[in-house]
Amino acid sequence: MIYRSAAVFLLATASLLPATALAQQAADAPAPADASEEIIVTAQKIEQRSVDVPITISAVTGERIRELGVSDLDELSAYVPGLNIQEQSANNPGVVIRGITSDSGSAQQGPRVTLYYNGIDISRSRGSYQAIYDLERVEVIKGPQATLFGTASAVGAISLTSARPRAGLSGELTGGIGNFDQRLLAGHLNAGNDTLAGRIAFEMRKRDGYVENLSAAQDSELYAQDQLGVRGSLRFRPSDAVTVDLIGTWDRQRNGGTPFISGNLATQDGPANPFGRANLGGSPLSAAVLGLPQLGLERDVYDINLTLSADLGRGVTFTTVNGYRKFDSLEVFDADGSAAWYLEFGELAKGWQASHEGRFSYQDPSWRATFGWNVFREDGSQAVPFSGEEGTFIQCLTNALRVGCVAPDGSVPAAGATRVLTGGALTQLPYASRFENQGRNDSYSMFADVTWIPAPAIELTAGARLLIEQRRSGYIASVPTPRLPALLPAALRAQLLGALPSLAFSLVPGQSDTGGRTFTADASYAAVLPRFNILYRLGERANAFATVSKGRRSPVVQLGAVRTPAGVVPSLQLVPEENVWNYEAGLKLAGRAVSGSLGVYYQVYDGFQVGVLQPDGRTVTQSAGSASNLGIEAEIAVRASDWLQFFGNVGHISGGIDEDNSFAPQFAGARFRLQPEWQGAAGFTLDAPVGGGARFFLTPTVTYRSRIFFEVPNNPRLSQGPVTLVNARGGVAFDDNRFELAAFIRNALNEDYLLDAGNTGGAFGIPTFIPAEPRLFGVQLTARY
Repeated sequence: MIYRSAAVFLLATASLLPATALAQQAADAPAPADASEEIIVTAQKIEQRSVDVPITISAVTGERIRELGVSDLDELSAYVPGLNIQEQSANNPGVVIRGITSDSGSAQQGPRVTLYYNGIDISRSRGSYQAIYDLERVEVIKGPQATLFGTASAVGAISLTSARPRAGLSGELTGGIGNFDQRLLAGHLNAGNDTLAGRIAFEMRKRDGYVENLSAAQDSELYAQDQLGVRGSLRFRPSDAVTVDLIGTWDRQRNGGTPFISGNLATQDGPANPFGRANLGGSPLSAAVLGLPQLGLERDVYDINLTLSADLGRGVTFTTVNGYRKFDSLEVFDADGSAAWYLEFGELAKGWQASHEGRFSYQDPSWRATFGWNVFREDGSQAVPFSGEEGTFIQCLTNALRVGCVAPDGSVPAAGATRVLTGGALTQLPYASRFENQGRNDSYSMFADVTWIPAPAIELTAGARLLIEQRRSGYIASVPTPRLPALLPAALRAQLLGALPSLAFSLVPGQSDTGGRTFTADASYAAVLPRFNILYRLGERANAFATVSKGRRSPVVQLGAVRTPAGVVPSLQLVPEENVWNYEAGLKLAGRAVSGSLGVYYQVYDGFQVGVLQPDGRTVTQSAGSASNLGIEAEIAVRASDWLQFFGNVGHISGGIDEDNSFAPQFAGARFRLQPEWQGAAGFTLDAPVGGGARFFLTPTVTYRSRIFFEVPNNPRLSQGPVTLVNARGGVAFDDNRFELAAFIRNALNEDYLLDAGNTGGAFGIPTFIPAEPRLFGVQLTARY
């Protein structure tokens, strides 16, 4: 009934719809007479108007990002139906397209969503966060796009394109301040001619944390921000037929700790409150064991990209895109969310990725074709050190002394457990362990895409990617035997081991020492991933399309260690690939006054991969059987005048893991993690001249997202109800746009809502909660040359 009502309303106003409306003309390009007509995207590896691409795309230009007051991809996602990005930290972004998440930190697992940066795959979760300063555009391509974007695009792709150098001398500098001591300094300098041009862009953002930490052992507030990004670009055009782009990027984060606030354990302020002050004690041995002296994140990413495009004549173009990306990220976090020295972890994720792609394109009035190849290699690891105190850990996990873990006044009675259990012989028994998963993944593919235009009104497209993968996994763990059980009286020791048998070998359940050995395993896979599209032109400005495409999440060579009577041996599980078939139809319009899009899709998953907590404490990936998604998305923009535009979008998803599920019945009927049933945004942009070379601008918006669950199986406690946010950016530009004074506000009503819940603490029965951003506001001054 929902879909019938929505379809009747939207189809009745079909003249108002089809095509992606949030994008506007890039600032570096000359503005056309009608900007809504000229939304140029490269989703199909050639430049096309968005309205002419037979797949669902939401494209947002750098100028539109500025108008919305957006500073990160997670904020941008609120304005794109079907997209939800959760940035728990720059080390752990969760990207959700149409309800399907890609956020695993394991080096052994493949992503579901491809992130492309200047044509290069950067999808590995811990290396994928990219600041969005000085961008030309962001394209969100929905549905499986393996033919165009490789195997990681099982449910879609996000393509970030930075602003390119151009002829002439120009520059921009922006400074800003705001609450929570926000500071912004950003800009670019562009110089060159038609043959050789260069561009340097940068952004520095700093902000105090918005969650106060009561712990005297921690210096910084939680969720403090200290980010710096620098990008240098060169464009060389020795002739009209050849263009060479060289782009180098460095991104750095030195951010404060993530506020994992316990839902069970109190602070000095009283009962646990995810929106109150936290008391995250961290580990006294943090620097030596976890790698950083304080809770927080240190992350560096280096990226270099070389693209060459040559017009070979007779409609043939050759393009090669080559890239190398290296990331090194260390995050230290308090997983129990309390003052107790209980679950203190670090995560050291590092690796590199190298990619080469070459493709030939052909175009004439009746045919368009692309043929190419891709080689992608990555080598990465995820190491997880742990620090705890044995008595505190045992008391908090088992309540051996029946005095609890953290008292209602925030004190930690568990801190005295070692002294009590050893009769005063010892007061503390520090414990440290570490495990590391490794992944070496190589993929080789050939792809072809052909479009036949038998008549001016019809385009028929078929494409496929032939993929060969070689996946190699490694695992090593250093897990000492706890000392405390051996010091206890026999009866008490037997009682503890009866409650937690793993204490005989490891403090943390699920960990097994590999004795200095690195276990390895490898496997090879092959697949063919097709797509079929049809585009029917309803007119110069309106098109209808339909598409069928197949997506695939790579199989997992899941390797760990398990203890057996014969000792610790490799634990190998070959998790089958996850396949999805996507069926979609829609309408697009790029009119002078109205533009928009309407799409309906149905997705069927086979072998849907989920993480399952095992009785011995390990989390493994396994198939949850079949799953499906049925959804509708619509976007619209109405240009009421030269100075006023209204816009809105809505998305609805009915989906989840199928009820009839014999593989993993505990997941039957569950909605996907981070999948809202409804999502929408609306607002207007006023940009009006006021005389004397000045103009006034204002973009207020409202965004809405219905309830989401943070885990599967779904637990109402680990969810966030509907969230409505009010945001705005406005100001005045003067001296013919050379100077601009703007103010912004996000979450204007200061809504309390959760960014995440459950997390590592949830595996130990003490879920933690992360509060989302409160009201943020500030002013920015920009000068242009």
